[in-house]
Amino acid sequence: MTLGFKRIHPDAVLPAYAHPSDAGMDLKSVEDVVIAPGRRALVHTGLVVNLPPMHEAQVRPRSGLALKHGVTVLNTPGTIDAGYRGEIGVILVNLGDGPFAVSKGDKIAQLVIAPVLQPEVVEVDAIDETDRGAGGFGSTGV
Repeated sequence: MTLGFKRIHPDAVLPAYAHPSDAGMDLKSVEDVVIAPGRRALVHTGLVVNLPPMHEAQVRPRSGLALKHGVTVLNTPGTIDAGYRGEIGVILVNLGDGPFAVSKGDKIAQLVIAPVLQPEVVEVDAIDETDRGAGGFGSTGV
């Protein structure tokens, strides 16, 4: 599969895999932003993606930002639909104790490409029984 990206900002960097077997490509910022503790910001990448039909791009957090700074992607995973042709933006939230500075060129998120299934939705009168049933939300312990 070939995936086309268009740069709409002169400082945009095409996404890249850090390692050959990685699932996610690194997305980089095209701007300097400071995110105060407890606040969020839309960080621009300067990129538009040409996703093929029946595929999505998932914007996911970077584990290092989460562990070291308490910074994550707010709507994880953020979904980019195949028909979207606007700029890829990353909604970062600072859950850390101090301000977090994003600099132009910083890795801010990962982009994972996945196939999309669209099952036919129908209403049914009954749902199959299972051993688990409706147990959830910690029902098997912490």
